[in-house]
Amino acid sequence: ARTHARTHVRTHARTHSCAWQYLYLSRAVPYLEAPPDPLNFYRDWIAPNKPCIIRNAFSHWPALSRWTPEYLREKVGSKVISVAVTPNGYADAVNGDRFVMPEERRMSFSSVLDILQGKVQQRGVFYVQKQCSNLLDELPELTDDVETHVSWMSAALGKLPDAVNFWLGEASAVTSMHKDHYENLYCVISGEKNFILLPPTDRPFIPYGVYQPAVYRQRGDGEFEIVDQSDAEKVPWIPLDPLDPDLERYPGYRAARPLRCSVKAGEMLYLPALWFHHVTQSHGAIAVNFWYDMEYDIKYNYYQLLETLSEVTGGST
Repeated sequence: ARTHARTHVRTHARTHSCAWQYLYLSRAVPYLEAPPDPLNFYRDWIAPNKPCIIRNAFSHWPALSRWTPEYLREKVGSKVISVAVTPNGYADAVNGDRFVMPEERRMSFSSVLDILQGKVQQRGVFYVQKQCSNLLDELPELTDDVETHVSWMSAALGKLPDAVNFWLGEASAVTSMHKDHYENLYCVISGEKNFILLPPTDRPFIPYGVYQPAVYRQRGDGEFEIVDQSDAEKVPWIPLDPLDPDLERYPGYRAARPLRCSVKAGEMLYLPALWFHHVTQSHGAIAVNFWYDMEYDIKYNYYQLLETLSEVTGGST
């Protein structure tokens, strides 16, 4: 009976996912050509939990023309910042039976630019991705070149962002698939970011595991080792790589319907809360994003129910 119930729920999840996509999702991420009116943006995008790419939303930011390597060296080159270092570009990702986090290294901004520009050869992949409002906390000298919040988004949500983050990294730096409890405005200043997006309604087809947390550590000989965080709680994470999904191991993922989009310099992605996303980038791409805390309303409760049912039925297996 229990097996029959699991199969029944799994079948209905697949059917309803198709219906949800038909009702409110397009086959591609739509574009807006100008900054939206706050009320219309709330009605058309935030409330229905739909992503879009907005052009000309921050064309007035000096950062778009100023943030060259030369300018950044002069402005913040001596600043010491947090940099994620990994052997393969995968920070905060599943590696075998571990959830492995990057080595957090303190480096001058100029040292990071030296590596990105090929002036210095270093083992490992380097990515400025600290989050936790690292733009405001570590690089406040750059805030005059951007804005510390997006006025129409703050008006739409009735609050200021919880964090404003700065991103800079190598092409091999990858953000593994995950979701956030934030309404996210992701602004690409230079280069290009490539997103794979999956709606919350695809949760039944996305596999999760629970993993021992660990961190990378570079030894004196330059090789990286994985060091367990033995006193830390296990971490639920997605083991699947959407760039090369193992469909034999995770056959349920065949029913998922990922959206792919490239966000170019001068464009802003609205990434709704609870959407799964995987990110790659062009070499040296720079971005700033704003995290606004989501509303923990009835939609959140519905998602929690879907997540519980997915766990009961074995997720995408």
